[in-house]
Amino acid sequence: MVPDSVHIPLNIIPNWNDEGLIPAVTQDADNGEVLMLAWMNAEALEKTLTSGDVVYWSRSRRELWRKGATSGNTQQLVEARLDCDGDTLLLRVHQKGGACHTGRRSCFFYAPHESEWKLVAEE
Repeated sequence: MVPDSVHIPLNIIPNWNDEGLIPAVTQDADNGEVLMLAWMNAEALEKTLTSGDVVYWSRSRRELWRKGATSGNTQQLVEARLDCDGDTLLLRVHQKGGACHTGRRSCFFYAPHESEWKLVAEE
């Protein structure tokens, strides 16, 4: 239950950072697994919402990239949500192939072990 003192607006808009970007956490729509984190600008978000194919902004190449355009490991949008502050997107997708550029299903494959981050086996 939400406390009476908390105001939750009915509408919200993306809260872009100083570079005009917003982080997008990408999650498997079927099992909830977090697949990756990437960035979107307004054009990438608009293309994603209108086409259903997930498009990100590459900060290193300074250009739009449709996920899977070269690898074939595509993401089909199921649902998009903004967090309560409007500064992070959640994209629920159907993932074809690996989400990570390494070919792994998820980009999150290191876990802390003693004083190091170790590669964990894929499940």
